[in-house]
Amino acid sequence: MKKFVHLLTFIATIAVVPAAFAGGDGGCHFHGDTPVKETVLIDCASKRKDMLIKNGKIDASWAGVKLEQSETVEFKNKKEWKLTFKNSNEKDAAKQTLYLFYALNGNFLVANFSGK
Repeated sequence: MKKFVHLLTFIATIAVVPAAFAGGDGGCHFHGDTPVKETVLIDCASKRKDMLIKNGKIDASWAGVKLEQSETVEFKNKKEWKLTFKNSNEKDAAKQTLYLFYALNGNFLVANFSGK
């Protein structure tokens, strides 16, 4: 009986554990070093932009702004994703371009208006 309980526990663990780790196709939190698909990253960047609006970090006029460009760039000898949004409705010219940076595996690094 004890072996049976252990076997059931083991099977339940195997069935549940993969769901706890977001892969390249689900969620916006990633594990491992597998590069994320660009389409997934673009969706995550849009969600991050919406979260920045909700938290008052950027103006609400960013809500309808679509991604303008996604590219990989090198920073400190490592490649990163750089996603660019441009908002011509932003009054402050220094804040008309929002940059979101992600690791190649899809994890968010930083958002800023400098692009650095």
